[in-house]
Amino acid sequence: MTPPATSLTKPVTPGQEHSQPSDDEQPLVDIRDLQVHFPIRRGVIFDRTMGHVYAVDGVSLVVRRGETYGLVGESGCGKTTLGRGLLRLVEPTGGYAFFDGVDLRTLSGEPLRTMRKRMQMVFQDPLSSLDPRQSIESILAEGLKAHGLYGKGGKAGSSEKSGHQTLRESLDAVGLPTNALNKYPHEFSGGQRQRIGIARALVLRPDLIVADEPVSALDVSIQAQVINLLEELQEQFGLTYLVIAHDLAVVRHICDRVGVMYLGGLVEETTSDNLYRTPLHPYTKALMSAVPVPDPVVEDSRQRILLAGDLPSPANPPTGCRFHTRCPWRQQTRCDTERPALRELEPGHRVACHYAEDIRDGKIAAHAVAAELVHSTGGTEATPGVTNITAEISGTLPPGH
Repeated sequence: MTPPATSLTKPVTPGQEHSQPSDDEQPLVDIRDLQVHFPIRRGVIFDRTMGHVYAVDGVSLVVRRGETYGLVGESGCGKTTLGRGLLRLVEPTGGYAFFDGVDLRTLSGEPLRTMRKRMQMVFQDPLSSLDPRQSIESILAEGLKAHGLYGKGGKAGSSEKSGHQTLRESLDAVGLPTNALNKYPHEFSGGQRQRIGIARALVLRPDLIVADEPVSALDVSIQAQVINLLEELQEQFGLTYLVIAHDLAVVRHICDRVGVMYLGGLVEETTSDNLYRTPLHPYTKALMSAVPVPDPVVEDSRQRILLAGDLPSPANPPTGCRFHTRCPWRQQTRCDTERPALRELEPGHRVACHYAEDIRDGKIAAHAVAAELVHSTGGTEATPGVTNITAEISGTLPPGH
């Protein structure tokens, strides 16, 4: 049974708690224990499900109206799948996804199509997301025609002029000339194509835009232009952003709050400034230590946390805390067996770690980690050679040992 959309007090399992908005403010997006599992099938004649890829496994978060919420994490942690699951571009396996008080998982057909007008997405690759056989006018008008909005209003006389007026306004908002309507995607640079993707999302005047790596494929100078454009459009149209990125500098600049994902789960959530100032989860500490500082004195003196091994397979995630196979602060008592709850340690700062307070207060010291080879069929195997390579890179082990 689906819980009432107005209730924000639904109990959740450990690791799935989410922050509560104020009583007089209903969040625009309220995700509760969302799961997206992809079946692993084998067989030619008889198709059998051999297991699942746990791309998103129990994520709960809230995005308030008018804010920019950032999702960060290394490749394969489930960021993009979470955004697509929210928009129902991939079907969630479980949990709830409320948009403006309506559970999107209960919608289908025309109600879902109508709701999607208020939710748009900017895709990672600006070229592959644009049809090379369509002109820019056809690409931008497609959404308006699908929702029956192309040509309505008629302020300029005929319906055709009204449709063109909407397209021109969208192009003008992203800084492109009107003559771009007659061109094709291959005639534009990467930054211009990304602006076209933003204009396509903007043409329906949505409330929420999910931006999946909106600047990762662009040059640094073009990145700054697109980021500034997104901020200007947010102020102009009152947009709410869910920004998916791996560039922590971009996230710090544009996002109000940030959620850190690891292997399908949310491990830390706080404001952007607080995340950079006092990261509390061991994985977030490692991420922050990898961000270069433009000060050679500070850069040479600060501590670098080098994680051993690779990201475990989402088809066979570790038991207990999913980060314990790479965690320098791993403890034998609970880390291997009990998945930590996402709990609030400080106002507005949630962390999924059993020993976050002890790590913060210096009661638990970091130790060396032996990398583990995680097999997709289960089981782990220590690989000391990888540990030695990591130690050589960090300068703590002489070469050749």
